Amino acid sequence: MIILLKLILAHFIGDFLLQPKSWVEDKELNKATSYKFYIHILLYGLLTFLVLWNIQYWSLVLTLMLIHAVIDIIKLYAQKETSKIKWFLIDQLLHIISILVIWKIWFNPILEISSWIENKNIWIYITALLFITSVTSIIIQVLMSNWSKLIDDNNNESLNNAGKYIGVLERLFVFIFVITGNWEAIGFLLAAKSVFRFGDLKESKDRKLTEYILIGTLLSFGIAIASGMVVLELIKSL
Repeated sequence: MIILLKLILAHFIGDFLLQPKSWVEDKELNKATSYKFYIHILLYGLLTFLVLWNIQYWSLVLTLMLIHAVIDIIKLYAQKETSKIKWFLIDQLLHIISILVIWKIWFNPILEISSWIENKNIWIYITALLFITSVTSIIIQVLMSNWSKLIDDNNNESLNNAGKYIGVLERLFVFIFVITGNWEAIGFLLAAKSVFRFGDLKESKDRKLTEYILIGTLLSFGIAIASGMVVLELIKSL
């Protein structure tokens, strides 16, 4: 396992810490003809070798370098200006998966996957997380659809889908606080959100908007708290 951590550490250092923004911009502009692309790949290989510090792993390092280069090339030619975020996430996911696969092939660790699949708590948490993110977002949207029509969005300067992501994040935080027993943190989170929202509500002077945000917040927090309590009870009873 320590070797896997070393490989991931080398990836983080090479892909983030030691890759300046100017290198990224040059790669996006010149793609495979960018000399900084090749410097990045060589640096990644050097870092991987340094963290492993064993000449016997030279073939592993070369394999990871090649796979890293292929993934980066695919990203550089596939991404568009409007899809950079999507391809950034895909790129990082593929890098991590490739490291896991190579680690598994080279060292053949015994992974107790079956025990994870049969673990009842894992399925409870997965179901709960899906519910408080995607499912709850739709539920709240439907429940508040009639009121949302009454809100004036003509002068809305909010970021696209910002409210949706804020709601998902706050429910995740509340859920974690509940299952870890940190109830006081929920009050802190609610207070912090109220402080940030106070200025907007004060300037808008719109009672409907205030009531709309209050109902949405209470719904979001309430569902997250209830979900956390249900999960705790299920874990105790099973």
